[in-house]
Amino acid sequence: MGGSDGILGNRDIDRSRATIASTSTRRRKWLKRRETWLVVLGVILHAVYMLSIFDIYFKTPIVHGMDPVTPRFNAPAKRLVLLVADGLRADKFFEPDSEGNYRAPFLRSIIKGKGRWGVSHARPPTESRPGHVALIAGFYEDPSAVTKGWKANPVEFDSVFNQSRHTFAFGSPDIVPIFCSAVPHSTWNTYPHEYEDFATDASFLDEWSFDQFQSLLNRSKEDSKLKELLLQDNLVVDSIAERVYHMVEDHFKDNRTAYIFTADHGMSDKGSHGDGHPSNTDTPLVAWGAGVKNPKPISGTNHSHCNFRFVDEHMHDAPTPVEWGLNEIERVDVNQADIAPLMSTLVGLPCPVNSVGSLPLDYINMIEMEEIEAVVSNTKQVLNQFLRKSYIKQLNSLYFKPFKQLANYSAVLDQIEHLISFRNYEAAMKLSENLRSLALQGLHYFQTYDWLMLMTIITLGYIGWMIYLFLHVLQSYTSLPGNISRKEQAARQRSYTGKINLCGCLFMGALSILLFLEHSPPLYHAYTTMTVFLWTRIINEYWTIRALWIYLRGRKFNYIIKLVATSAVALFILELLVNSFTDRKLYTWCFLIMGAIASLYLLKSIPWRSGIPIFVCIACWFLSIFTLMPAQIPDNNELVIASGAMIILIGLVASWLDLHAEGNKFWLSISNHGVKRPKFPMLFHLQALLVGLSSVMVSLSTSHRTEKQELLALHQMINWSIAGFSMVLPLFSANGLLSRLTSIFLGFAPPFLLLSIGYEAVFYGAFALVLMAWILFENTVLYLSKVKKPSSSTKIVEDHLTLDHDTRCLQLSDVRIPLIFMVLFNVAFFGTGNFASIASFEISSVYRFITVFSPFLMAALLVFKLFIPFLLVICAFSSITKLHQIPRLGCYFLVISFSDVMTIHFFFLVQNTGSWMEIGNSISHFGIVSAQVIFVLLLFALTNVYTKDIQCNSALESSQKAM
Repeated sequence: MGGSDGILGNRDIDRSRATIASTSTRRRKWLKRRETWLVVLGVILHAVYMLSIFDIYFKTPIVHGMDPVTPRFNAPAKRLVLLVADGLRADKFFEPDSEGNYRAPFLRSIIKGKGRWGVSHARPPTESRPGHVALIAGFYEDPSAVTKGWKANPVEFDSVFNQSRHTFAFGSPDIVPIFCSAVPHSTWNTYPHEYEDFATDASFLDEWSFDQFQSLLNRSKEDSKLKELLLQDNLVVDSIAERVYHMVEDHFKDNRTAYIFTADHGMSDKGSHGDGHPSNTDTPLVAWGAGVKNPKPISGTNHSHCNFRFVDEHMHDAPTPVEWGLNEIERVDVNQADIAPLMSTLVGLPCPVNSVGSLPLDYINMIEMEEIEAVVSNTKQVLNQFLRKSYIKQLNSLYFKPFKQLANYSAVLDQIEHLISFRNYEAAMKLSENLRSLALQGLHYFQTYDWLMLMTIITLGYIGWMIYLFLHVLQSYTSLPGNISRKEQAARQRSYTGKINLCGCLFMGALSILLFLEHSPPLYHAYTTMTVFLWTRIINEYWTIRALWIYLRGRKFNYIIKLVATSAVALFILELLVNSFTDRKLYTWCFLIMGAIASLYLLKSIPWRSGIPIFVCIACWFLSIFTLMPAQIPDNNELVIASGAMIILIGLVASWLDLHAEGNKFWLSISNHGVKRPKFPMLFHLQALLVGLSSVMVSLSTSHRTEKQELLALHQMINWSIAGFSMVLPLFSANGLLSRLTSIFLGFAPPFLLLSIGYEAVFYGAFALVLMAWILFENTVLYLSKVKKPSSSTKIVEDHLTLDHDTRCLQLSDVRIPLIFMVLFNVAFFGTGNFASIASFEISSVYRFITVFSPFLMAALLVFKLFIPFLLVICAFSSITKLHQIPRLGCYFLVISFSDVMTIHFFFLVQNTGSWMEIGNSISHFGIVSAQVIFVLLLFALTNVYTKDIQCNSALESSQKAM
């Protein structure tokens, strides 16, 4: 009977074990399907949300459908000549040269005797196309030009040339066709593309340009047909202006021609342009001829001294430098877009319908009545744009919020007309200028009308995604499910989920109908659908969230303090990473502080004789040097060769420690002691030989290039063979943690050295030392948690070994691992520069593999070089998750969640004004962190080939062996 009971009891135990095993298998399959779905959802979500910046920040401000405002005044000039110098900055134009002579004597005589002068303030990007568009069309860079690579305006626009009866134009082949190719009443020509290099033969280009202009002038059959001329040249501009002036005056002889001389942008002392520096935004403006006022002596009442700022943030009435020698003549500064209405007014044309410029009255010589009529025409033209945008938005909005300041615009127009009829011109002028200012504000209001709605939806989407990921990690990789009554939760969840899904679908459908009725773009539907779907899933987890809240309320106050402190530290680190995208030096301070804190913690916990505290500090401080170095890496062939020796030395020390760590209990769990010996004991020697050989090939390949000798095909084949063969060898190394990582480090060293030109080769070794310091630190923390607290650690092991046979549940303290990973991952990115350096890479490194120009292969090699540090940090991260026996995918989801905190920040940092580089960098920063959801996962999959069979000794077992 007793035996029977014993047999039945064993059967019950077997049955119970089988049930547990079956449940565990089903749970693993369910978890795998869920995580595959989560990854797919994450990729789709980030791809869709990444496109949102083009609907928010990069929508064109140009609208069509407005009628030109016919001027109600007589044109003071019959024709106008516009001369645009390329890259001429104001200070260099007005100030004398080193010998005290002024560089533009003719135009200077015009300033003193015939016309008006000032500084035209451009807005970045200070480039040729945006500058000419501002001058001739009256608006600044269209943000949607980013979709054309900033090479063209993606939307058609109106210009002074369109409004003219005939236009003669000559200039750059990249600029003139933009304005004249679609204008039937234009006669135009350009200089050949080969003359774009203005340093070739300046005198020839000068004569050739002038002859072309004269031929255009001679082709005019009637005096009235010459309305505008575009002449672009930055060579001997003063001489060209003088010759053009005399030629036109001799040709027409009626003193009815107006002249405007300016520049599209400035230039820095280094010859660059594009940003908002005053040397790039300040350009000269000189106007003279018919309809232009004469010079005016300066007096105390000439200037208003108001607080108005120009479009480039310069203060109004800035003092004129003494060295310009023009302090006695009134200076009238304008915004660059103001020149378009100035030209239109001088020749009696309607202002370009897309212009946002304000007419500078101080340049125009008109009677008071005509002045107010010109300002009113300018105001109505800007107001028409506002009204058109308001009409379009109202037409497509179910709930329209008007721009309240212009609700009574028609009454204001009537009042202006009333004041004009009673000849109260001063009051009419003030009212008209105020109305124009409000219309410009209204244009900005409707340009950003959808911003709040879209940015709220996208932000809620990112927050929902992060919450959903955290809930998944809590449910799948922590001990939380064991602390929640899952039976009660499951019973309520079934009836609750259906109702929530139904409400979510109805809400999603209602929003889609609303967006459809408002004729919203298709992507608007995608944004809202994704966000509503995520929050529906979160609300479905109500009982989990409620149980979590109850669980936290039941914990001790110290645990809550620890949770808040961990969150604050995580947020601080993530914000530091955000700022590091623009200031690499932050990593220097980061590693100096991290090295000191980590070594002090270790010195307090373990004996200094182990060498670990000192090693961690030195490794961190050594790496901190590299983010102080220039991103553009200077050539240093000797440093690359010396780095090969340093890499071999690091590998030699690591291999020795791997085999002789029996006496050091803090190294024992990551060493090869007690693990099966490698099948190829000579593998280390072979890898060291390949590193040394790659250093020799670096020297040989560089010497050939220095001596301008062709790199032999044999040398290229050797380089390819070394790089390819060395990356395969780590697969045959011993599967102990330290031995495998050392082999990976040596295996990727040859290709990295062959692609290096300077200090980045030293960075490779320094970065590997920090990764090793991280592993040693984590191994020490693991040792202390299991050896110093054996009773509690046993309970922890029992409680947490529930996910699988080789993994435990995540704990709050494990958050440091993904955070440190993110810091090191970004250091791998910015340690020696960033991806922007690909555009200006040093070809000498690629020359060691290929000598025939092949942009795709060259770019692929450089990207691979940049990926190698990423591969090292992923391998170290995978090893640490194995060492701690924590789920790697759980940590991956934490990394993605933390990355999206940065993504939200970069989402708000995207800018659509400034230089093309500033705009492009803001987009690339947002895109880089958005792409990490797939980028990190792909690297995990790639490095898994090297790390999947790594074996780690238990820290507890290792300590017992050492004792």
